[in-house]
Amino acid sequence: MSATTPVPDGDPIVLFDGVCNLCNGFVQFLVPRDTEEKFYFASLQSAVGTELLAEHDLPTDDLESIVLIEGETCYVKSAAVIRIASILGGAYALLGPFRFVPRPVRDLLYDLVAANRYRLFGKKEQCMMPTGDVQQRFLE
Repeated sequence: MSATTPVPDGDPIVLFDGVCNLCNGFVQFLVPRDTEEKFYFASLQSAVGTELLAEHDLPTDDLESIVLIEGETCYVKSAAVIRIASILGGAYALLGPFRFVPRPVRDLLYDLVAANRYRLFGKKEQCMMPTGDVQQRFLE
């Protein structure tokens, strides 16, 4: 964890695959739309990411999912995307009703994209390095 950014207690933390172009794109999409700066971010590969995954009994190796942690509650896969959209509010909250679609159905599509994300969207050699004001919302 960064010396300047402690892990927030209760604020939503988005864990993402730091080398996946699709996941990085999702974070790049999210940051400017999070005008109230509610979200913090950490890559799944970081020490903070690994620690948070372990604290929530999630696998620390080979997790193919966006993860949202809000206090003691943890969302993965489609549930994480739907919850992030509802926190953003506005038009994004329109994804909320999809939470009533059975999770196996939602996650089937999510898993299909996740399994092919490197092939479809590419892969970075290293995790994204945030800059500017956004940097203080990234946990290391």
